[in-house]
Amino acid sequence: MPDIINLLPDYLANQIAAGEVVQRPASVVKELLENAIDAKATNVQLIVKEAGKQLVQVVDNGIGMSEIDARMCFERHATSKIKTTEDLFRIRTMGFRGEAMASIGAVAQVELKSKPHGAEAGTKLIVEGSAVVTQEPVVTPAGTSIAVKNLFYNVPARRNFLKTNAVEMRHILDEFQRVALAYPEIAFSLYHNEVEVFNLPSAKLSQRIIGIFGNNYKEQMALCDEDTPFLSVRGYIGKPEFARKTRGEQFFFVNNRFIKSGYLNHAVMTAFEGLLPKDNYPFYVLFIDIEPDKIDINVHPTKTEIKFDDEKTVYAIVHSAVRKSLGTHNIAPSLDFDGDVNFAPLQPIRIQDNEAGFEQERTTFSSGFSAPPSSPKRVSSAGWEKLYEPLRNQPTGEERISSSAGINLLDDAFAATPATSNKTLQVHQKYLLVQVKSGIMVIDQQAAQERILFEKYMASLQKKAVISQALLFPQTVELSAADSVLVKELKAEFLELGFQFEDFGGNTIILNAIPADVQAANEKELLEELIEQYKNNQATMKLDSRENLARAMAKRLAGRLQTRMSELEMNSLVDKLFGCEVPNYTPGGQKTLVIMELSQLHELFHKN
Repeated sequence: MPDIINLLPDYLANQIAAGEVVQRPASVVKELLENAIDAKATNVQLIVKEAGKQLVQVVDNGIGMSEIDARMCFERHATSKIKTTEDLFRIRTMGFRGEAMASIGAVAQVELKSKPHGAEAGTKLIVEGSAVVTQEPVVTPAGTSIAVKNLFYNVPARRNFLKTNAVEMRHILDEFQRVALAYPEIAFSLYHNEVEVFNLPSAKLSQRIIGIFGNNYKEQMALCDEDTPFLSVRGYIGKPEFARKTRGEQFFFVNNRFIKSGYLNHAVMTAFEGLLPKDNYPFYVLFIDIEPDKIDINVHPTKTEIKFDDEKTVYAIVHSAVRKSLGTHNIAPSLDFDGDVNFAPLQPIRIQDNEAGFEQERTTFSSGFSAPPSSPKRVSSAGWEKLYEPLRNQPTGEERISSSAGINLLDDAFAATPATSNKTLQVHQKYLLVQVKSGIMVIDQQAAQERILFEKYMASLQKKAVISQALLFPQTVELSAADSVLVKELKAEFLELGFQFEDFGGNTIILNAIPADVQAANEKELLEELIEQYKNNQATMKLDSRENLARAMAKRLAGRLQTRMSELEMNSLVDKLFGCEVPNYTPGGQKTLVIMELSQLHELFHKN
């Protein structure tokens, strides 16, 4: 039979390799910034146009390249970082595989200018689709400038899969922030479409964090510093009260290389155990310095995954370092065993139960804690789990149901009787109790408000009919660079909901109006919460921007509506809930109500 195995040409092999190394413009940004750091640059400038689709350019003042090195850097597996197998176990540079420039040159038009310090002239090289078009001497400053133009120009399918400019720019910002955090001693700047986004001078780590995330991070940072013979941990953690509902501000660096590690993240989260509200995530920027031969970074071309020789020891040290930091800054609760604690003498008091008509003696501490009744009479706990069986049989909160199915579930309970025909009772400003024909319906007040508001905002976005209320004193809101990009991307949707704001320059906006039905108080906080909830939805669900924003708005406002309600307001809430398309679930799948049958109530009291 004829031979069928062929050696792939270099340009095709480079395009295949580019699929792993260059996934989007942010991948190019990462590789070029890391090359600038390896070149010992002290000043790095990133210039981006059209979110990197048109141009990604990195200019540095590093050591530069000779004519031969400039051409060699575009060859596959050409690198100055390693020479022998042993070098793989001593890597402290960002790059070492020799794939990045070859992959970038295979899917873009690249212009490189470079000059070593002390040389009279530099070299200019133009590469398109792995082929060197020209190479000639050029007058250029010492250092290197690499301009990557028209990414994926020769791979149209890959280019079509790129997201909107706003989405791609957020990925670029993520990569830029990670590199800038890892090297605070290097000055970085970022320009997008000729507008300055970041200008970060050389600084300490704490100053770099504030420069990237904003001045409000001054209050929330706690120093974390731990040295052991095995490794050292340094950096900053956020105080629990500043935790957010979205991930994204958690940074781990091993030997100054950003990594993603669910294992180490778990070490930090367990250190915060008991200090964070449910589903909240703390801010942290932590650096682990360890001997290179104790780790393996040659796991994936992106080099964001890493393997440790002794993961358990690393986990324990990171956990201990964070707990120590929390304790040092009086964040973690502690017991004072040296203090003089005096308990007041026990005093019996008598409690009258008006409905049952009997008295019961209790022993109570002066501090407010009460001991069990002195009477030996108690209710048997046998079979207590059966009390919850009716609720266990309900559908899970994640189930999504159609509007018709949701209404049918309630038909038997109401039996054509209006929900508001019976008295509604509010419990702890959180739940509403409504008597129905088959028993009792318990409504989660916040969840019900969320469902009502969501459908209202979705209708507003579709009809584009909204009323705004102007603020008497416009609010100035300073955002992070990533949040600023997000808000500008969603400006049309914000306007349709009733928010009106204008750009104040940089990452600052001026909020001039809010939706008419929103109480005018803490408008700045509301906008920040709304952005936070939007990002949280974005991370966990695939939604279009309008539905995501409507969900976020409903969630944040419903959380503010835990108030005492009049009977008229309670009845109105119940009526609005059952006017919704899906009354018994929130947009996220949480139950808005539970129905307890009369037979279930009888069972609770052991009635036949």
